[in-house]
This record gives sequence, structure tokens and C-alpha cells, in this order.
Amino acid sequence: MRKRTGVLCVSAVAALLGAAIAWKTTNSMDYKKGFVSIFDGKTLNGWESDGVHWRVEDGNIVGEITPETLVKTNNFLIWKGGQPADFELTCEFKISAGGNSGINYRSERVENVPFALKGYQADIDGANRYTGQNYEERGRTTLAYRGQKTVIPPPTTSLQDGIKNNAWTAAKVVGSLGNIDSLQQFIKAEDWNTCRLVVKGNRLQHYINGVLMSDVTDNDKVNGKSKGYLGMQVHVGPPSKVAYRKIMLKQL
Repeated sequence: MRKRTGVLCVSAVAALLGAAIAWKTTNSMDYKKGFVSIFDGKTLNGWESDGVHWRVEDGNIVGEITPETLVKTNNFLIWKGGQPADFELTCEFKISAGGNSGINYRSERVENVPFALKGYQADIDGANRYTGQNYEERGRTTLAYRGQKTVIPPPTTSLQDGIKNNAWTAAKVVGSLGNIDSLQQFIKAEDWNTCRLVVKGNRLQHYINGVLMSDVTDNDKVNGKSKGYLGMQVHVGPPSKVAYRKIMLKQL
């Protein structure tokens, strides 16, 4: 994508202001109250994995694909502590330049495909082309690109028919959170970033480093989900590595 030069655009200034406000909020005692750690920093106790692609290293959860462990389907580390409905989740992540990952939530297990999930995903990638967007794994695909505030209308057809007729991308853009390029500057490449998910009712908000990156209101009661599994992803593709730490959950 093209880099912008010169005077900082209005959307970037707005995003910077949002980051400052969010930093103040996320570092207050009121914000921290009610959060519990769901990763002990030492083991994968409380998580389900295939035993190949996930491990704990230097206090971090690490998902890695090597030339010897390439995957044919996207593979997930799945939290065994329940199926959260309304919640806030915070964590830090770092991903390799060519990596592709994400945090799934309100998701379902995929029948006959081990360690696979389908559902909402806070997208993360090493090039930061998609990081922060809302992507529905094995479903309606992109629900909001980075910088978009969208509303998903009630369905006029089944998901299967919608996919067949290429009519399932029904997200309506109702507002802007900033330019997709200018928001990218708040995401650090191959370094630690913070992620915060605020999921309440049918509203799904993804923050990266305190900046709101996507905001979805899902009115599709057929394909949308009100609760489900939580998990981290390693994606089909070349060798890559992603790390997660400080994973905190507050159920609302």
C-alpha cells in the first residue's frame, strides 16, 4: 500500500486522540477490575492444541508453522474454559513478517476437522494489511475492514445460498474510524502490540494499541452467534510464527 507523506490527515489525528483516550482508560483501575488471566505464562493448561503447532516459550504462547509442519487447514489453539458470550479480552501479540493469525471468538468447532473453528475473528497478519479487521472464519468472510464501522442487516437468504450467489457480503458501511492506511501506522511490525476486543450483544469492537480499528453491529440472527469458543490461529501458508502473552478475559 502507498505511504502517506506531509501533513497528518484528519482521520489519523482523530485516531491518535482516540489512542490517548483509550490508553488512559485501559490503564485505569476501573478498567482492570474483573479481568482474569486465562494463560499462566508457563504451560498450555486450560487450552487444547494438536501438540505440534503450539507451545509455551519464554512466557509466551507460540504458534509456529515450520517446513516440516505445514498445515492443510487453519489450525487453532482453543480455550477450554467455556464459551464466552459478552466479554472483553486483552492480550499482546507479535507476528513474523509473513505470518497470518487471528483471535477467534463466539466460534463453533468444525465437524470432522480437528482443531478448526468457524466464527468471528480479530484478524492479525505480519504485513498489517488486515490487522484489526473483523473477518468471519468459514462464514461470511469480511464483516468490516480496518477503519470501518458497519452494520450487518438481517439475512435475505441462507448462508449457503448467499455464498453460492456471491450475496453474503452484506455489510453496510455506516461510518469511518479513519483511513485504512493511516490507521496502519499505529500497528508495530514484528514487535509487540496490544489487542482489545469488546464484545457485547451484537456489537463487536476491535482495538489495536488503544485505537478502535473496526466496529461491527451484527443484526443477522441466522448466521451471527451470541456465544462460542475462543481460540488463536495459525494459518495455511508458508512457515510463520506468532506469539501471544498477557491474555486477560472479563466476562460481562
